[in-house]
Amino acid sequence: MSQDKMRATLPISRVRKLLAAAGRARVAVLGDVMLDQFLWGKVARISPEAPVPVVEFERESFIPGGAGNVARNLAHLKVATELLGVSGKDEAGRQLKRLLARDGVGCSGVLACGNRATSVKTRIVAHRQQVVRVDRETRGDLDGKTTARLLAELEKALEKADALILGDYAKGVITRHLLEEARKMCRARGIWLSADPKPSHPLHWSGLSLLTPNRKEAFELAGLPDVSREADPSKDTHLLLASAKLLAVLQPALLLITLGEQGMLLCQRNQKAFHVPTVAREVFDVSGAGDTVIAFFTLAIVAGASPVEAAIFSNHAAGVVVGKFGTATVGPEELLASFRRED
Repeated sequence: MSQDKMRATLPISRVRKLLAAAGRARVAVLGDVMLDQFLWGKVARISPEAPVPVVEFERESFIPGGAGNVARNLAHLKVATELLGVSGKDEAGRQLKRLLARDGVGCSGVLACGNRATSVKTRIVAHRQQVVRVDRETRGDLDGKTTARLLAELEKALEKADALILGDYAKGVITRHLLEEARKMCRARGIWLSADPKPSHPLHWSGLSLLTPNRKEAFELAGLPDVSREADPSKDTHLLLASAKLLAVLQPALLLITLGEQGMLLCQRNQKAFHVPTVAREVFDVSGAGDTVIAFFTLAIVAGASPVEAAIFSNHAAGVVVGKFGTATVGPEELLASFRRED
């Protein structure tokens, strides 16, 4: 095994220790919550009305999505997790809360608002392939009164939290004011603050503990074109330039750029970028993989991991989750099994 390969893994004993410490952590998640609906079926013919497949319905399922998926990733590891956000005063919102409670996520901070609809993403799936997705959502920024209520809930949640994760999916919950106040609260309490920023939702993401954009988002945030891609991300000149600009302008303590089949790149000021190759054996669905990465990286840091250890820890979790279909989670034994394959 090469030196680089050895550096990109962890001993099973260390993984067990991090999982044990993670079980004592408390994490708050704040952001856009949504309900993921899956309509499962099979295709046997093309419609005579239009050149589209006819999906014969078999079953449906529902899973918390968005920031709710970040929270359930944590709760699946028995981490005390509080979720804050908004839903509509509708059946989708009530179902979302029932699902979160079933998953062990504290959701008293998910506020029901009469002037918003619960975000619902409906995916039609046939033969393990997504045919189409239909989004029903409210995208306008939260009003001042609702933002004030959320911040009051956040203040209570942070009294016991070790970390806060902001789940911004550009649906209006993470506003400029809410971001500024959350940042102030975490700084005052010394609480770790992670976010996966969306360039389509322009906010000033400066001074956070961790940012986790994907490659496309990293270039957009940096305002640079992605003109070429190297086989080795640690030698990708354009990617390194984008990461250097983000570190200089936004000044996160850590920048973790997710790269799909190329794994991820951990960047810190005044240090060489660290590339973690993917460990995924099969990729069925990348939906929610970014949620898994930010959840597991943040959790590992809270559990006492170094940044490199946290990157490796979250990379393995992502490798497991993309091998499943739909927004999925990773259990402790699945994570340990992923590391055992590298022994």
